[in-house]
Amino acid sequence: MNSEISPILLQWYNQNKRPLPWRLSRDPYKIWLSEIILQQTRVQQGLAYYQRFISRYPDVFQLAAASENEVYKLWQGLGYYNRANNLMKCAQIVANDLHGIFPDEFSTLKKLPGIGDYTAAAIVSLAFKKPHPVVDGNVFRVLSRLFCVDTPINTSRGKKIFTEIARQLLANHPPDLFNQALMEFGALVCTPRPLCETCPLQQACYAYQNHQQNQFPVKRPKSIRGKRYIFYFVFQIHDQGIPAFYLKKRTRQDIWKNLYDFPAVEQSTPFSDPMDVLGHFPHQEWIAMHNASIGKVSKTYVHQLTHLKIEALFIPVFLNSKLPPDTKNSLLLIHQNILNKYPVSRLVAKYLTDQKIIH
Repeated sequence: MNSEISPILLQWYNQNKRPLPWRLSRDPYKIWLSEIILQQTRVQQGLAYYQRFISRYPDVFQLAAASENEVYKLWQGLGYYNRANNLMKCAQIVANDLHGIFPDEFSTLKKLPGIGDYTAAAIVSLAFKKPHPVVDGNVFRVLSRLFCVDTPINTSRGKKIFTEIARQLLANHPPDLFNQALMEFGALVCTPRPLCETCPLQQACYAYQNHQQNQFPVKRPKSIRGKRYIFYFVFQIHDQGIPAFYLKKRTRQDIWKNLYDFPAVEQSTPFSDPMDVLGHFPHQEWIAMHNASIGKVSKTYVHQLTHLKIEALFIPVFLNSKLPPDTKNSLLLIHQNILNKYPVSRLVAKYLTDQKIIH
């Protein structure tokens, strides 16, 4: 293995690193928080969320004491909401069971909710300067091109191979600086469209020397994405002179768990006529009993998750009286002026914004 690669990377990092706030501290709380936020998220987007979380919860004790709604609302728009759920669980364990002290051992960290190999390696290397390689998408891309490794990066064998390569490059170098240098190099130079002409590792890169940059990294094809069609019933009424809407909390193990949305019909096939969904709504009596009128069906809202494409329509339902009390366990009547305090999916937020229900 080329012994010049690591010194070149470290020199490049020293001259080109971005001034990201979590790099100014070795506080494991801040490093952990940044790594959880940046999973599946671009730095530019994640930075704003990190700053809001640190401002609201400057330490793990304050995050552990936060309400679920508050955390989910702050997280809104980042997606992958299981991360937010694990964020709260992990904070509570560290604050209540570990006296606010994050473990400094890789294997112990991995026992905490939401912390896998990557996050544990990041914490022990960046906060405690222990020699664990951090391997993320940027690192996969750099190493696969440098050494022309054609093992798919999204396989267990691929992860083992790239982790071992990173471990060898890391040896005898400051682990915090080396790991950040390798990840930063992938983010700024060895990008999906690499800046090879200005790359300081040209001479060490097998892919560049053989004009194969675009062939790496190799990925195993993903499974076919599914589709889901959601027909939301936007039940609304004036309550005490204020527009109010009936929302429910999603509690089952599915997309957007713990977020709020409207009563809905969800299925894997569309209707030829959107109004046909009325015959499939399990609470049709709500419409009949309350002399409700149906408004204009919205445009189709499309939201793409990793393995699922969602198409949604919103059907306004204007009630003349409140829904019966026996719905109180599943539905909340929320006044428009406080609706923005409730965490909703990006898809629902887009509809509410378009309709000027929230701003």
